[in-house]
Amino acid sequence: MKQLLIGVDIGTSGTKTVIFDTEGNALQSVLVEYGMSQPKNGWAEQDPEDWWKATYTSISAAMEKLGADRSAVAGIGLSGQMHGLVLLDACDRVIRPSIIWCDQRTGEECRIINSDLGQTIISETANEALTGFTAAKLKWVQRHEPENWAKTAKIMLPKDYVRYRLTGEFATEVSDGSGMQLMNVPSRSWSKVMLDYFGIKDGMLGHMYESCEATGKLTAEAAALCGLEPGVVVAGGAGDQAASAIGNGIVKSGVASITLGTSGVVFVHSDDVHIDPAGRVNTFCHAVPGCWHVMGCTQGAGLSFKWLRDTILPELAASLAAEGKIVNKALDEIAAEVPAGSRGLIFMPYLMGERSPHPDPDARGVFFGLSSMHTRAEMIRATLEGVAYSLYDNGCAVESMGIPMSDICISGGGANSRLWTQIIADTYGRPVSKTNSAESGALGVAILAGCAAGIYSSVPQACADIVRRTSVTEPDADKTPVYRRYYDLYVGLYESLKGRFKELAKISEN
Repeated sequence: MKQLLIGVDIGTSGTKTVIFDTEGNALQSVLVEYGMSQPKNGWAEQDPEDWWKATYTSISAAMEKLGADRSAVAGIGLSGQMHGLVLLDACDRVIRPSIIWCDQRTGEECRIINSDLGQTIISETANEALTGFTAAKLKWVQRHEPENWAKTAKIMLPKDYVRYRLTGEFATEVSDGSGMQLMNVPSRSWSKVMLDYFGIKDGMLGHMYESCEATGKLTAEAAALCGLEPGVVVAGGAGDQAASAIGNGIVKSGVASITLGTSGVVFVHSDDVHIDPAGRVNTFCHAVPGCWHVMGCTQGAGLSFKWLRDTILPELAASLAAEGKIVNKALDEIAAEVPAGSRGLIFMPYLMGERSPHPDPDARGVFFGLSSMHTRAEMIRATLEGVAYSLYDNGCAVESMGIPMSDICISGGGANSRLWTQIIADTYGRPVSKTNSAESGALGVAILAGCAAGIYSSVPQACADIVRRTSVTEPDADKTPVYRRYYDLYVGLYESLKGRFKELAKISEN
């Protein structure tokens, strides 16, 4: 009987379950969506029960649609939105809604943590305190909801809450755990320094596993809800970025990925731990045992393009749609008529502040060099180029740490744009490739589940057998020098404006 592996991706807008065979072919998938609460401006919360219901509902529905024998499932892997804070009391009840990754309420808490710990937080956790990370959220609860902190018996991440409901095991794994800022990232274990600082007692954090290890088995109760047999192995899994990296084969030195979603991520595998003392990029444990990854995040990648399309060019987008055209593709074609450099127009994609390599919540978007000769075509192309400059800025920060980026894979919705992919290849001056999987996150954790179930001998070997490059975009040697000159100007713009961004933030508060 053919064995099956299940990858469950617990995202921000919904949970998707994908069923794979052991060759990595996606056989069936189901997405169950849910909402997000924003009680105040900048806040973002979700109910963990929604993740659990979406998980067992999507697994059951996918199995039913496939018509598969439930006994064929050998393992389940979990991918999840990172950094969310889930608190349970002594009776395993959720104390408050989860504060999730995009919540921005913790600016003051980050200042306190960084002031209290100084360089220690970077040496221990490989990163300075950031608003998106779990530690700052924990500090916020301690300062603003002490009654909830007093009830807390367990501290979890989103996917690990789902694991708890599937297996009854209180556990996490290194890739997602290192985004909590409670781990010593170099040693791949909980940090006594950080636990003491937050007053976290023994038993409040789960057992730490490598991502490809078995962390428990499906209980009879959970199996009945999922439409599976009890005893199915549940692997450690991975945070969403590490999971996608596994699904794209980013498992050896020099191999990097660029993900073009709402945000843009540069993800680079490293065989050794590298920490940026300047805090420009983030270092986490990789889902490959004994390896790490360095990651830079551009907050406004696809978001910048969507903003331009929906806010600045809505009439054009509507007109293109009325003509029966695919809007994004048609906008690409308009931008393609403009030469590299957008005739002297530069866009800075800081519409949501910035995370890497400038951790600056006050940064804002800028069109620089705008003149009466410029049209919407230049604005479209400049937006694509500005995101490429930001991604290259992250890549330069990574390579300055001695980590090579010799092979780049691109994925995410923005990767469907041939022009954007070409601009990134030209800016980096390197080939950019795509892989055979459209479900890289779910595939990544299905591979981890296959390792936990003994189907694959190792994560790198499984990726070598399953993940294939399907297309390559070569850089245009004539355009790379053009983009590099514009990039040098782009970098200087942030340095010139960062003080002004802070002044603007103060004025706009009043």
